[in-house]
Amino acid sequence: MSNDIPPTASAQPRAKAVHSDPAQCGTLETAPLPKAATRRKVEDKSPAEWAYERLILYIQNFEAQLNADQEVAMGFAGGQAGVLAIEGVGFFDPDLVTFYGRDEDGLKTQLIQHVSQLNVLLRAVPKDQPEDPPRRIGFQMMRQWAGGESGDGSA
Repeated sequence: MSNDIPPTASAQPRAKAVHSDPAQCGTLETAPLPKAATRRKVEDKSPAEWAYERLILYIQNFEAQLNADQEVAMGFAGGQAGVLAIEGVGFFDPDLVTFYGRDEDGLKTQLIQHVSQLNVLLRAVPKDQPEDPPRRIGFQMMRQWAGGESGDGSA
């Protein structure tokens, strides 16, 4: 079974995923891109902007699979820097992506990374305050990306 997405006039990129559990395979990769991601063609976006947009989608997809006691965090690939509880993501054209958040000790943390070095390990971590509802930053970032609650680009 192929999970290839055919390119379309709306600049839909090719994407593919395989998984040992077919029910878990390619949920993000086979879904149509949100309207906010297709306003401009992929070729017209900087590497940083395109990476930023897809990171939002992956974070949102990851959060949709978490239970009510978990939140998303980022583990640092290839280092001993620990975990960053993600509070925000940004980019700076043409080639930088940044992550805002807090480390395991609650200290304010920011990672700035060149898109050519981008490796992100999303992790499910327990909530800091068990009585509070889980933070779902992917959905907050999607609203801001789309330009407001209506998703039409208006603020």
